[in-house]
Amino acid sequence: MPVLEFELDRDHVELNQLLKLVGICDSGGAGKALVASGAVSVDGVIELRKTCKIRAGSTVELEGVTIRVIDPRH
Repeated sequence: MPVLEFELDRDHVELNQLLKLVGICDSGGAGKALVASGAVSVDGVIELRKTCKIRAGSTVELEGVTIRVIDPRH
């Protein structure tokens, strides 16, 4: 299972945008569809809110990929 690290350079990022920024999806719209399908979990819980605020310390999982959101300032 690949593990990606995403360095958060602000307070939060919306879930659909995170999927786009790490290269899982081609667009935010594709990210919204993926979240709506129930395929994405945040910190172990299925997340259906497309614009859920993801903050440093969160772990997002989907389709065998884990995304760890880190704060590079710490």
